[in-house]
Amino acid sequence: MKAPLFFLLYIISNSLNAQKLHLTLFGGVSNYQGDLQAKRFTLKQSHAAFGIGGMYELTDKLFIRGAATFGKVSAADSLGINNKSRNLSFSSPITEAHIGLEYDIFNLYEKRFTPYVFAGIAAFRFNPSTIDSAGNKVYLRQLSTEGQGFYLGRKMYANKQIAIPFGGGLKLALSDDIRIKFELGFRYLFTDYLDDVSTTYADRAQLLAVRGPQAVSVSFRGDELKPALSYPSGGKRGNPLVKDFYYFTGLTFSFRIAPKKGNAGKSQYSCPVKVY
Repeated sequence: MKAPLFFLLYIISNSLNAQKLHLTLFGGVSNYQGDLQAKRFTLKQSHAAFGIGGMYELTDKLFIRGAATFGKVSAADSLGINNKSRNLSFSSPITEAHIGLEYDIFNLYEKRFTPYVFAGIAAFRFNPSTIDSAGNKVYLRQLSTEGQGFYLGRKMYANKQIAIPFGGGLKLALSDDIRIKFELGFRYLFTDYLDDVSTTYADRAQLLAVRGPQAVSVSFRGDELKPALSYPSGGKRGNPLVKDFYYFTGLTFSFRIAPKKGNAGKSQYSCPVKVY
């Protein structure tokens, strides 16, 4: 995904005013909120994330932004409080491309520091997996752990989805051409299966007949506890009324592709012009 992004930035820089185009580099962490992670925001079980993108100045305070970001989300009932008897866990890479608008509260050509907000649209890919009792990595979607595709009319969920990114942060101008910002960016999802958990347990016999013993073993893992618990056919497994979120938080550095020239008098950081 990086090569097409660099090519896109090259095309844009040749067709738009290059002095208004900024390259952005992001480094931080990714995490999620869902059926295995009840808190809306926490750094517990977070993972490293990084991204690359660009911004274009529509005005001194309004920008078009776009980026490709890569991260990972995971959680485990064993590390939580409410569902230890369910004993589920998951992990999924997140690959995202987003575009949107970013608005600075203050003009960074006049001030050094400003809060900002952003919103847009994103496309992302995920693929939840778990580690089974034998230590093997098992991809969950294909196992229809809640009977997707055959049980009670439940449909298979797509692992390529649309999200709504939004959030904000604080931005510091190191110069007219170099800026650094701290951002917290949430992604509202239209799926509840980022963690492969949403509704109720499928009937055990039917799940066994259609998807096999591996699907049954990773659908409910309370039987791995001591004392072992029985498979709760039809019982509550997740909460379908609340969609999952994922989020990125960290630092972004932006660098103007073509440094500003002849801009004296506009920025407080420009060298003064001598008058003789």
